[in-house]
Amino acid sequence: MSFSDFDLTKNADGLLPVIVQDAATLRVLMLGYMNAEAFQRTVSTGLVTFYSRSRQTLWTKGETSNNYLHVVEMYADCDADTLLIKATPDGPTCHRGTTACWDTPEAEGFLYELERCVQDRHQKMPLGSYTTYLFEKGLNRMAQKVGEEAVETIIEATTGNRAKYIEEASDLLYHLLVLNEQQGVTLADLQAELLSRHKK
Repeated sequence: MSFSDFDLTKNADGLLPVIVQDAATLRVLMLGYMNAEAFQRTVSTGLVTFYSRSRQTLWTKGETSNNYLHVVEMYADCDADTLLIKATPDGPTCHRGTTACWDTPEAEGFLYELERCVQDRHQKMPLGSYTTYLFEKGLNRMAQKVGEEAVETIIEATTGNRAKYIEEASDLLYHLLVLNEQQGVTLADLQAELLSRHKK
């Protein structure tokens, strides 16, 4: 694929609209524009690079924040006038520090919403919250709960009780999210690791 493959005759500024999507979660992260030079730099470096219409210069996403977008795949649309890039982000994509430039948390799925809830509980430590209780008790209690829930999940799997297995596996996931937060690890970190293994 090259820049000349695109039909930009309908675009008054001659720039190529580019949609960036998280390769792991499939969430749409941002929209930008490329000229031929930005396209070529993206291809050659593997880092998403845009053309800034306001500053009239190239800019590689992450050049100031270090939240780079690493190209995984690139697709032209059916009219060959828009580019879709699937990328692996190093961190938040939006300048506000959010995952994406659109506030649609449901696009990531409920586990991400639950992760944000755990992070919020950790920051605010509201009274009466079980999550607060776990953070107050510390690492050993969190690790113990993950171990307990893992054993209970295994037991329900071996007994063939599907409903109980779902309950215990859900408990396991929740406690793992709490332990992740304590360790400074996110679901995005786990996804990136699994994605790298899948590629191998």
